[in-house]
Amino acid sequence: MRSLANGLGMAWWARVETHDPNVIYWFGPFMRRQELEVELEHFLADLQAEAPGGLSHEILRTHRGEPLTDVQEPG
Repeated sequence: MRSLANGLGMAWWARVETHDPNVIYWFGPFMRRQELEVELEHFLADLQAEAPGGLSHEILRTHRGEPLTDVQEPG
C-alpha cells in the first residue's frame, strides 16, 4: 500500500538536512502524517546524537525514489 501511495505522490516523507556534514536524508514513505511525525522524532534524535553542525527538516506529501541519502559536496 505504501508503495502505491508513494508512486501516486500521496505518501508522507520527511526531508531532513544536516549541515557539517552536509547531507540530505529522505525518511519515509508513510501513509499517515501522524505516523511519520511519531517515527521522525526517533530518527531526528539519532541524527542529533551524531552532533551535526545544524539540522532542519520539512514534511512533504510527495513521490520519492532512491537515493534516500544524498551527501552534498562542499562549495
